[in-house]
Amino acid sequence: MRRAPARAVAAVVVSAVLFAGGCSTSQPVAARPLPVSVASADAAGQGNRDGTSTPVADPIYPAYGNPALDVLHYGLVLDWAPQPRRLTGTATIRLRVVTAVSTVRLDFSPAYTIGNISVDGTAATGRVSDGDLVVDRALPAGAVATLVVTYNGTPATVPMPSHRGDVEPLGLTVTADGELWTMQEPYGASTWYPANDQPSDKALYDIAVTVPDGWAAIAGGTPQGQDGDTFRYTSAAPMASYLTTLAVGKYTKTEVQGPGNLPVTLWTRTGDDAARLAALRRTPDYLRWLEDRFGPFPFPSIGVVLVPSQSAMETQQMITVGADVVKDAAVASSVLVHEFAHQWFGDEVGPATWQDVWLNEGWASYTEELYRQDGVSGGMDRWERQARAADADLRHRLGPPGHPRADSFAENNVYLCPALMLHQIHKALGDQRFFALARAWATQNAGTARDRAAFTAFVNRQTGRDFTDLINAWLDSPTTPS
Repeated sequence: MRRAPARAVAAVVVSAVLFAGGCSTSQPVAARPLPVSVASADAAGQGNRDGTSTPVADPIYPAYGNPALDVLHYGLVLDWAPQPRRLTGTATIRLRVVTAVSTVRLDFSPAYTIGNISVDGTAATGRVSDGDLVVDRALPAGAVATLVVTYNGTPATVPMPSHRGDVEPLGLTVTADGELWTMQEPYGASTWYPANDQPSDKALYDIAVTVPDGWAAIAGGTPQGQDGDTFRYTSAAPMASYLTTLAVGKYTKTEVQGPGNLPVTLWTRTGDDAARLAALRRTPDYLRWLEDRFGPFPFPSIGVVLVPSQSAMETQQMITVGADVVKDAAVASSVLVHEFAHQWFGDEVGPATWQDVWLNEGWASYTEELYRQDGVSGGMDRWERQARAADADLRHRLGPPGHPRADSFAENNVYLCPALMLHQIHKALGDQRFFALARAWATQNAGTARDRAAFTAFVNRQTGRDFTDLINAWLDSPTTPS
């Protein structure tokens, strides 16, 4: 998710260890096959490499998402015209009906005019009502159907439900000069395509975007090349809607090679200063550090795109980062490690509902701190003392991390407090067993959305110890556990 700015523990988060940059190449690097992972089937929210999920209603933002439908695949064909500020789209959506429906409902912005609609090749009627695309077609439980919708309009954002210092509108943003960029957690994907906009429904994606001559379109997934002014991307690993990204504008592309020939694509705004690109070129070293602890990178490619934002987001295979965030080398390293860590913790394995956003942010925040303190004698002990003081304040102001408030999304309590919880488990297990646990969590639950019960059961089974009380105390207690 978007990374909270350093506030509560500012003294802890300003230092960083910097590494040398990776090997640059002007030639495309060899494609890396998708890692083979085994998805566990012992909890709600399981998914597979075919896009199958088990959607569940979100208790924090129940207006978004439809647990009656499981989207298997989104095919998005988009065209952006900056002069009239018009996005034209065709969405081909393959979906599985979980429970019988009288109408097909997906989240979608009222900013667009609907054109043609069809279901399995037969014309259908529909409309946008109360933030939903409503298609007048009943479907029985178990049916698999293909919905095709054409639309056009000017994108409009929605407010972010938070009090963070870097709060920005959610969804597809149009800049003053007609460029596009998006960050959309916890919802906002539906500002540019019809979506089951909830974290438990992961799907496969093919995205094609046509842009003006000389512009570039950047999206999540693996780059599939460029045909004239059309850029194509494919996500062969299941992805939650909030993890998609889109940026359109005047960009310069740089390719570097990551560990194991992992293709890394860096997109900077044309004219950006060299310091920003230099910060991004360190990506291969951050990835090596992460792979040493958590195993092979979970996807066949990775990239970074800079946008005019105040923050950063772990959008799958193409992290979205505010250009000003990477102006300072120390801050850049911290943010990039955090967002890359999310590819294992949040993207490969995500939360079933926003009740468990701590599953994303606790892991990424703890990993970020391990990176900062790597090789620093007594560094983690000092961090824990300072973090406990901050934790007490966060629980007092925002409540425990296991019970986030709907109007306070992704505030610091879901970052720092669960990071401290993971530190207690780490101390109890030692390095070897803790990192083995982390690797197993990502690989054995690949492509899934999980909840607290699944995480607790996994930890207990994997370690042969009962951590239930410790986990519940750190997630539920109104005060810092001893």
